Amino acid sequence: HVQLVESGGGSVQAGGSLRLSCTASGYNFSSYCMGWFRQAPGKEREGLAAISTVPGTSFYSESVKDRFIISQGRDKNALYLQMNSLKPDDTGMYYCAAYFSALGCKTIILAPSFEYWGQGTQVTVS
Repeated sequence: HVQLVESGGGSVQAGGSLRLSCTASGYNFSSYCMGWFRQAPGKEREGLAAISTVPGTSFYSESVKDRFIISQGRDKNALYLQMNSLKPDDTGMYYCAAYFSALGCKTIILAPSFEYWGQGTQVTVS
């Protein structure tokens, strides 16, 4: 039973930084894609960043490219999102997600591609 648990959300002023964490458990596949999504009130879930465990390639949406950095823990069971230069438009619920793939992540980060989801952590930028 795959479980993803996010943490690290909170309130921050515009221009500030936050680091989100996601802990994954309950699987033993060696190759998968993990990503971060954001959903603002009244909006669709938006893919922000994704990383392939093999070979460690990362992808970003244009809205967060050059501000956010996705990374993995050494044991690949942890996923992080370092968010810098935060803007009020970054406000929303942030979700960690994953799917198993021998080919790594697709270059376009779309929610239907991801099979497993966390419960989310709220980020508010004012």
